Amino acid sequence: MTELNETAVTPGVSARLRDAVTLRAVLLVIGVLLLQLSFIVSYVGALHHPQPHHIPLAIVAPGQNSVDVVGRFNGLPDEPLDARSVLDESAARRQINRREVDAALIVEPDRDADRLLVAGAGGPALADVVGAIVGRVYTEQGRRLAVTDVKPVASGDGRGLSAFYLVVGWIVGGYLVAAILGLSSGTRPANTSRAVIRLSALALYAIISGLGGALIVGPMLDALPDGFFGLWALGALIVFATAAATMALQVLAGLVGIGVAILFFVVLGNPSSGGPFPQALLPTFWRVIGPYLPTGAGTSATRNVAYFDGAALALPLWVLAIYAAVGVMITLVVSSRYREHPPSHLRA
Repeated sequence: MTELNETAVTPGVSARLRDAVTLRAVLLVIGVLLLQLSFIVSYVGALHHPQPHHIPLAIVAPGQNSVDVVGRFNGLPDEPLDARSVLDESAARRQINRREVDAALIVEPDRDADRLLVAGAGGPALADVVGAIVGRVYTEQGRRLAVTDVKPVASGDGRGLSAFYLVVGWIVGGYLVAAILGLSSGTRPANTSRAVIRLSALALYAIISGLGGALIVGPMLDALPDGFFGLWALGALIVFATAAATMALQVLAGLVGIGVAILFFVVLGNPSSGGPFPQALLPTFWRVIGPYLPTGAGTSATRNVAYFDGAALALPLWVLAIYAAVGVMITLVVSSRYREHPPSHLRA
C-alpha cells in the first residue's frame, strides 16, 4: 500500500522536465543557438574569401598616359580598383594622408621603373592586395614596379591589428558593463532618476576604460605610435556609445536586449569592422554595414588618430555619437514611461 501511494505522488518524467526546464529557458537556449550559428555564418561568410572591390587608387602620369593608365586599371575584371587621375605626386600623397585613396601609382616613362605608394597603416592586407594587382599588370607589360610603404605600421603593431583589438576590447567592456548593471539591478531602471544614475556610471566607466586602453597601446606596449589623448577621448566615446546602446536595448527588450547587442556589436560588428581584412576586401553586405556599426567606426577612427593625424574622422565620430545619443534618449524616455505604467505583475 505504501509503495502504491509513493508511486501515485511521484511526478512523471514529463512533469519533472517541465519543472526543471521552463519554456522561458528553452526559448533562451534556442536564442543562444541561433546567435552561435549567426556568429559562425558572419565570421566565415565575411572572411573566408576576401576579394577587392573598388579600392581607391591615385594615378600620376604625364598627358595621355594618365588617361590610358586609369582606363587600364578601371577595366580590370571584377573592377578591383577605382583609379582616378591626380595632378602630381604631392597631391597623391596628400590624398593618402587624408584617407581619400589607399594607394598611388607614379608613372615615370623616362625611368626604368614606376613607383607604387601604399599605406600599410590603413591595413597591411589591403596594401598587399593593391601591390599584387598592380604588380600583375606590370608583369604582363614587362615593366618594373617599385613598391614603397609611405605609412607603415609601427614596429609594435603586428600586421596592423592593434587598433582592431583595442576597439574590440573597448566594445566588449561597453556592452558587458551595461549588461552587468542590468542583470544586477534589473534590466529596466525603475524611474528616470535611476536611469540617469546608471548612465552617469557608464560615462565614468567609459572615461576610465578609454584611459586604460590608451595607456596600454601607447606608453605601456608602444603598439600604436601617436595620439594618446585622442585615443583616450575616442575610447571613452566608443565605450559609452556601446554601453548606452546596450542599456537602451535592455530597457526595450529585457534580457533579450543583451543578445541583440552581441548580435550587432560582435556577430556583425567584428567581421565587418575592417580589422582582420579592410572593408574594401569584404563581401557586399559586410562592406556596406561595417562603417555604421561601432566596431567598424571605432577601428577606422583609431587607425586615423594613430597613423593619419586624425584625418577622415567625421563619419566614424558621427556614427558613435548617434549610438550614444539614441541610447541615452531611449533609456530615459522608456524609463520615465516605465515608472508611469509599470508592468502588470508589479502593480499592487
